[in-house]
Amino acid sequence: MYKRILLAYDGSEPGQKALLDCREIAQWSGASLTLVAVMSLQRRVVAAEGVIYEQSIIEEDKARYQGILNDGLRRLIEAGHEAQGEVLYGETVDEIVSYAKQTDADLIVVGHKHLEGWAARWWRGSVSKSLIAHAPCSVLVVITR
Repeated sequence: MYKRILLAYDGSEPGQKALLDCREIAQWSGASLTLVAVMSLQRRVVAAEGVIYEQSIIEEDKARYQGILNDGLRRLIEAGHEAQGEVLYGETVDEIVSYAKQTDADLIVVGHKHLEGWAARWWRGSVSKSLIAHAPCSVLVVITR
């Protein structure tokens, strides 16, 4: 039985479907829910001095990811669940795996985005595939079509 569920939430259609599935599993098992939104630090500006992170872009991204997280938490609370959440900063899979270990999660729930074309799959990789390979617990990949 799952007692601590971690949802990697990005506000996308697959993420919203994962939120609904996560909510049902938590209700059924009596598990605690934690949402995380992971902000990648890949947005940067290349300058003569090298690669720098544009502070205004970072602040905009932080606000956007906090909004995504707050929306997910609001949906869960309106459905009668207690939930907590946090915005994480860094490489998506590494941050989710690390947070799952820290919180002793026994299930990670993530939505899956179908990438069109082999080039897109090769270039971006698959978060869900990498999570399955590196997670310290079970992973539920929610698929939408």
